[in-house]
Amino acid sequence: MRLALLTDLHANREAVEACLAHAEGQRVDQYAFTGDFVGYGADPAWVVRTVMDHVARGAVAVQGNHDYAVTRPGSREPGRPRMHAEAREVIEWTRSQLDQEQMAFLADLPLTQKHGNAFFVHASAHDPIRWEYVTGIGEAERSLKASRSRIVFSGHVHAPALYRRTIEGRMGLHVPEAGQRIPLQPQHQYLVLPGSTGQPRDQNNAASYAVFDDEARDITYFRVPYDHGAAARKVIAAGLPIVFAMRLIEGL
Repeated sequence: MRLALLTDLHANREAVEACLAHAEGQRVDQYAFTGDFVGYGADPAWVVRTVMDHVARGAVAVQGNHDYAVTRPGSREPGRPRMHAEAREVIEWTRSQLDQEQMAFLADLPLTQKHGNAFFVHASAHDPIRWEYVTGIGEAERSLKASRSRIVFSGHVHAPALYRRTIEGRMGLHVPEAGQRIPLQPQHQYLVLPGSTGQPRDQNNAASYAVFDDEARDITYFRVPYDHGAAARKVIAAGLPIVFAMRLIEGL
């Protein structure tokens, strides 16, 4: 099976449409969405509905910190994500854009899913509700050890990366090149960060996603150009903080 992996869609219709169209050209069989369908962008209702439609056809989806925040106004729960003022402003606005069915869908999403040897989580498999950023070897090792799965697919970090843990416990990091097919060894553990579809932050404004082939046992990361100018203009037109429009343009 060829599985398309999209994460951190962040209400960016133009980027999501571009990646889904590109994935069709890669002959994917199924999709997995590892959280943060809302926040930052101007099209939360369209993005959530699109993910809902894919889930109805068998896709995997887990909850991200922005999805968690938007469905729990005023919550004092331990898992309430920390967000700066501009991000909280978009969360408040997003609640007015979603209908009851969409809000219920986000609220009911699981924090994790496990299918065979694959584990899906938005942040770290080590205490997912803490929303830990996996930005180095130490965090990656914690996530892999906690999952006990051969391969972990996650998001939260808006840049593509691939971590490996060998059978002897040695850790390594690979920064993938777009379009490069990367063979995965069955005896190792891997943590796959596809990069952000809706708000890349690695100085490249092209949308990011990956395709995992479980039969060929390889993964390929892709960068997909899209009309980021149109997405940015929508953010401004909606009255959302201009910083989120600039991020789309600059890839930061």
